[in-house]
Amino acid sequence: MANLPEHLKYTAAHAWVLDHADGTVSVGITDHAQETLGDLVFVELPAIGAHVAAEAQIAVVESVKSASDVYAPLSGTVTEINAAVMDNPELVNQDAYAAWLFKLRLDDPAELEQLLSAAAYLNTTT
Repeated sequence: MANLPEHLKYTAAHAWVLDHADGTVSVGITDHAQETLGDLVFVELPAIGAHVAAEAQIAVVESVKSASDVYAPLSGTVTEINAAVMDNPELVNQDAYAAWLFKLRLDDPAELEQLLSAAAYLNTTT
């Protein structure tokens, strides 16, 4: 896996999390996930203001091969969605770590400690 930023946290379900250190996070899918899916053609994101529990289905990414659910890595409220990704799903294929999907205001920032480091995530994909 060539592209795995060390400063991010990860889930075994192939999501990445960027902690903004203010009780909010950005969430996207990993490079591994986008490679596995292939060329993305559709992204369905949650509504702003939606509340989600950790590990609940929150979004859908669809490629020419298949559709895949995206699961919330943490509990919280959606504060922002990346409309550019909805309009141009291929942005995720171009750079999965720049093309965040949504932002959450966390219910409990301590949940971040349960996420995987880059090295631990790498062990789940091999």
